[in-house]
Amino acid sequence: MDADISVNTYNNAVPLLQLSHVSITPKKAPHRQLVKDVSFTIDAGKTTCVVGESGSGKSLTALSVMGLLSNQLQLSAGEIVFNDDSSGIQVLNQLSEIELQKIRGAKIAMIFQEPMTSLNPVLTVGYQIGESLTTHLGMKGNALEAKIASLLGMVGIPASRANSYPDELSGGQRQRVMIAMSIACEPRLLIADEPTTALDVTVQAQILKLLAELKSRMNMGMLFITHDFGVVADIADDVVVMFRGEIVESGSKAQVLGSPQHPYTQALLACVPDAEGKKALKPIDYAWLNEAESTQSMAQQNG
Repeated sequence: MDADISVNTYNNAVPLLQLSHVSITPKKAPHRQLVKDVSFTIDAGKTTCVVGESGSGKSLTALSVMGLLSNQLQLSAGEIVFNDDSSGIQVLNQLSEIELQKIRGAKIAMIFQEPMTSLNPVLTVGYQIGESLTTHLGMKGNALEAKIASLLGMVGIPASRANSYPDELSGGQRQRVMIAMSIACEPRLLIADEPTTALDVTVQAQILKLLAELKSRMNMGMLFITHDFGVVADIADDVVVMFRGEIVESGSKAQVLGSPQHPYTQALLACVPDAEGKKALKPIDYAWLNEAESTQSMAQQNG
């Protein structure tokens, strides 16, 4: 599908989000591509998992969708198209900062990697949840308090904790607060950047279940960034594998996990332990990987 979309009404046949040939470079070194020619789509009610090692470009790709790249970086090529139910189809990277501010939190929300650094330590969690409700929906007074209590209840936190500060909550509770903040305005798209990192397995399972329930209930599309194939197996509909800033493989969960084609995907899956602990784990051999990539590339060129 051509990314140059001029239609101005919501179209169910168009993906909720489409990245087309997106590249990200430092402004002072535009020849150095940190993210290279990335293209994928997300449909409403579906989860696309972007997987890869640290430094593979996953978070930069997500931040580009939100228009939150640092001042040192630029989206040097490509388009990010969002299919908004009220404003029609929009090219996000062509919007002004004021226009993006109207979308962030209201239409597209993000759960950041580390809740302790994402939450303001001097403001109560209830106040922070209420900010987007006040900004985007104009809620205040009793209606605002009731909505905050409802959101906290939805993520399994007592309403009385609205007056707590972030350092008074556990890591799992802070992450749940971040989820409550992100879904407050019922966004069409939720970006979750490794939301279960550093959490124990029990809390991780609870949060994954919660996100799946919320996605189903609200028909949200979800972009889920992770390096954990166990999480991918639990929640993904589609999978995008990134390596050195590029997409090396993509497809349905069954295709990517069941029949990986790229040597890097195969190497990542070889690092995943089995439930019985009988599988011999293999750390990634980058020398072998470079050779395998070259062999695969030559085979493709030769038909």
